[in-house]
Amino acid sequence: MDGVAPSYADGGSDYGSDFNSDDEAILNSLLEQNDLAYGSAAVLTDIDAHEGPKGARVPRVVARERREFATDSQLRKATSKNRISVEIEGYRSVSAPVESPKSRADRATRHASAEPSTDLLSPALKPEEPDLRSPLERFRTKPRKALSVTDLVSPSWCELQYWYVLSKHGRKRRTPAMKQGTAVHKTLEDQVHRTVEVEIGKSEDGWGLRLWNIIQGLRTLRDTGMTRELEVWGVLDGEIINGVIDELSYTCPDRELEEASEKQEKDDKLPSDQTLIENFFRKEGAQTLEDGSFRELKANTAMAPRIYLMDVKTRGVKSVPKGASFRPTLMQLMLYRRLLCDFATNRVDASLLFSRYDLDPDESFSDSFIAQIGNLNEVYFDTPIESSQEDQHQLPPSTQDSIQVLLEHNSLAQLWQLMMEEFKLTMPDGANSIGKVLKAEYRSQTNGEIQGEKNSLYDEDVLQKYIEDEMRWWKGKREAVGVPIEEAYKCSYCEFAEDCSWRKNKIEEATEAHRKRSTGTVSKSIV
Repeated sequence: MDGVAPSYADGGSDYGSDFNSDDEAILNSLLEQNDLAYGSAAVLTDIDAHEGPKGARVPRVVARERREFATDSQLRKATSKNRISVEIEGYRSVSAPVESPKSRADRATRHASAEPSTDLLSPALKPEEPDLRSPLERFRTKPRKALSVTDLVSPSWCELQYWYVLSKHGRKRRTPAMKQGTAVHKTLEDQVHRTVEVEIGKSEDGWGLRLWNIIQGLRTLRDTGMTRELEVWGVLDGEIINGVIDELSYTCPDRELEEASEKQEKDDKLPSDQTLIENFFRKEGAQTLEDGSFRELKANTAMAPRIYLMDVKTRGVKSVPKGASFRPTLMQLMLYRRLLCDFATNRVDASLLFSRYDLDPDESFSDSFIAQIGNLNEVYFDTPIESSQEDQHQLPPSTQDSIQVLLEHNSLAQLWQLMMEEFKLTMPDGANSIGKVLKAEYRSQTNGEIQGEKNSLYDEDVLQKYIEDEMRWWKGKREAVGVPIEEAYKCSYCEFAEDCSWRKNKIEEATEAHRKRSTGTVSKSIV
């Protein structure tokens, strides 16, 4: 999933991963081969960004019952049990054989004798000519992955640090704390979904699986009141962006905060000379608006229940971030809401997404893919769900045979249309169906226990200003900047502190300012 730059000062992690322990062993082996040939400066590509998940999420109907967080031993067991195979450049699944040490060494020798590509070298090894391309051109242009929510919010911790991460490593290196956080996220997801492995034969099937998982996530939300790990896409400033929302539910995190926000919005919009309808009828001698026809009118115009976003963060300490340390998480939550609102109002242009990933929206899914999804019938679609006959008539074919559903929507274009119908059912009032109260929940990275939470309000103006400023950097219209002096504590936990040009310049500026003050003091004393 997508995360934000970690709050190093607190020992926490905001990053997650789609890989389990077995997948990491394969990946680490491949990276070791690459390190032998080119050193540690190779640009690493997010493998899952191109192909998506290899598992279908099957909603757990029992999720309506009381949910308990798994113990530490259960957490490790769930992480190893629910395996999702990954495809890594030439390997069809995680069961592919790993090279022997001798074979690896021989291949490293062959690569070492060849001249490495300039693009894979670190700045220290590159020719002296500066690379004038923008960060977007260097790191997020085809065939590389598209922008993610992580890419937009990580710079809010320190923009220059994220630039160093991209230019030196290609992506944030996973620490033990991040791996523990991933296990916590996986356990939470398993409480709502059961992952079933699906073999993918072509890109269209892989993206079909991603759309199918979104459809199931929306149905799970309607059926149980909660869903987790919902993937979203959107277009910001002409660029594709994607992310994964940790949790959606119908539970408002802070009702008082929401009511205060709505009252403020109503007061801001109401002209000073306009009378509220409640006051008008009371002046005419009417009783409360809850009586008679007014109650009926209110019932007929009632909105569907709102949906609220939550993001889970894992930390090694019990405190809750505040101030500058909380900014990345707040921007992340607001970005997620923006992307979700775009889906709810059908503003996402699917053609841009298909073009970005070279997908044929009209190509039929493979028979193998349809058959595998069809096997999920007995797990979910045949499970009876209590509802009235009228509700059954209005609902989409969520309880019908899944093979029939896919045959009727046998392409990305048709499945996308079904997905949008699901969004309309789940969020009938468009953006108004999505609450503005955003919740960040903090859990222990060792045992998953809740340590605290922080609720905030969505602010469109603040978010838009932030997006515009960050996109200027991504598009090369301005240089990366470091942290302000009041946030210099972050430098103590940065691996690039010794080589950071911003930090060195700030030290020189402070030294020069101190020298001038000292010189001025001495001159005044002489006079």
